[in-house]
Amino acid sequence: MSDGEHDRQMAFVERVALMYERNGLPRIAGRILGWLLICDPPAQTAGELAAALAVSKGSISTMTRMLITLGLIEHTSKRGDRRDYFHIPPHLWMDVLRKQFAQLAVFRQLAESGLETLKDSPAASRDRLEVMRDLYGFFERELPSLIERWEAEQREQA
Repeated sequence: MSDGEHDRQMAFVERVALMYERNGLPRIAGRILGWLLICDPPAQTAGELAAALAVSKGSISTMTRMLITLGLIEHTSKRGDRRDYFHIPPHLWMDVLRKQFAQLAVFRQLAESGLETLKDSPAASRDRLEVMRDLYGFFERELPSLIERWEAEQREQA
């Protein structure tokens, strides 16, 4: 791999790391995810991750355990090889979206609770909560059909 290609890959890894850091994960966990998105082969040992990301194996061990617990990566082994291999599962992105979609109901219900609290208040006091309820309710109703369309498209391409 050329230095330029390596630099571009590491820049991508760092963008992924920063995005995940903004969403509450340690930066090194984001780097692991970023690397696992682009590495070849797609399953990497702790040693390979440590070498690629220039971090300690201890850090890799801690972060991969956390990422496994969060369901963001999986580990497998190979017959005759005692090492674990870490990879991003093929169903990850759909799982992440489904968890995020489940939060839509939580936000809609929160807005409904607020509206119940303000049921005797003037309409102007309720406007923001009504917009929140309606928006989250809309997405809660519509997103399942988008998932179905995407899954149908994937089946057609297979």
